[in-house]
Amino acid sequence: MKTRPVPDPVGLDEVDLADPLLHARHDLGPLWRRLRAEAPVHWQPEGAHGPGFWVVSGYADVAAVLGDSETFTSERGNVLDTLLAGGDSAAGKMLAVTDGRPHQALRSALLKPFSPRSLEVVVESVRRGTRRLVAEAVERGTVDFAADVAAHIPLAAICDLLGVPAADRGHIISLTSSALSSADGVPDEEATWSSRNGLLLYFSELAADRRRKPYDDVVSLLVSREIDGRPLTHEEIVFNCYSIIMGGHETTRFAMVGGLHALMERPDQWRALKSGAVGTASAVEEVLRWTTPALHSGRTAAQDVLLGDRFVEEGDIVTAWMASANRDERVFDRPDDFDLSRSPNKHLSFAYGPHFCLGAFLARAELSALLESLRDLVAGAEPAGEPAHVYSNFLSGLSALPVALRPE
Repeated sequence: MKTRPVPDPVGLDEVDLADPLLHARHDLGPLWRRLRAEAPVHWQPEGAHGPGFWVVSGYADVAAVLGDSETFTSERGNVLDTLLAGGDSAAGKMLAVTDGRPHQALRSALLKPFSPRSLEVVVESVRRGTRRLVAEAVERGTVDFAADVAAHIPLAAICDLLGVPAADRGHIISLTSSALSSADGVPDEEATWSSRNGLLLYFSELAADRRRKPYDDVVSLLVSREIDGRPLTHEEIVFNCYSIIMGGHETTRFAMVGGLHALMERPDQWRALKSGAVGTASAVEEVLRWTTPALHSGRTAAQDVLLGDRFVEEGDIVTAWMASANRDERVFDRPDDFDLSRSPNKHLSFAYGPHFCLGAFLARAELSALLESLRDLVAGAEPAGEPAHVYSNFLSGLSALPVALRPE
């Protein structure tokens, strides 16, 4: 497989981390190491993609930003693109971009359907469905693992929770895959907005259906639930359905594809998984750390604050880069080694603090089901073409991974 080049050595002020091309075409490991060493809290000047913003790259500083929602608020957006564009229209209405008491109340309402006990039936369905998908892929021999296997596993689980009919799921895959990224070049702004609006329209109609005839699903729960003594507005319901489908599908899909890619490149780790020398629990955590599907989480400084040795002013955009924090040599031994037996492994792939990923248990269960199916059903996996990297400054992963699978 071809390796991505390292960016030419330039001044840190010349690197544009808002550029999707940079993330798709380059190995940024050396850049992250340089930032952690030379400028762990770095100001990226205004550029082609919008105003300047802070780049936080060290583990401790990233955790500090994510853990302090009073100082670093998500209520103006939590993704670089929306922050650079002036803010998120869902701020204060969607869990991911809400803080304080409203965030706590909404999160409490959603905790039950995402609890391990509530997810027992869904997780069992994930195991069966994953095993079937991997078995079918092995029977075919050569597949695009990203499109033919990984895209369907998290989508099926999250659509089961939301009550999305099976007939609509192909449409949902298409929309989620283009709402935050592109598989074939810099995301087109018009296409991206069209996909996001398509998802919002879909869930607006689904929520209206659930008002007329509720089912045992998360959309029905949102329709019927009261927060602080009032029902959720239609807009709040739709925005949170959008957040759940995006958070539950794209990131886990990229972790799955990146996990297999890493295993193919490192035969020793594949043998360790196959032989049982490492358990799936620790393997899942290392896949999550290694792939870090969500590159960053964005915030806005709610007050003047000293971060590291830099003075951050109220209103400044602050981006916390988990992609760098998960390779911080001060926290992880041999951070650039893919080691399925790594312990401890306190990665930040699910973020940290008040906005720790609501679907973390489900994502871990999905990855575990995939690794178990690969271990049991696949004797070996080899590249069958060049992988393609997704174009995004927020999501990281492979949009295509052609592989040849040999049956056990």
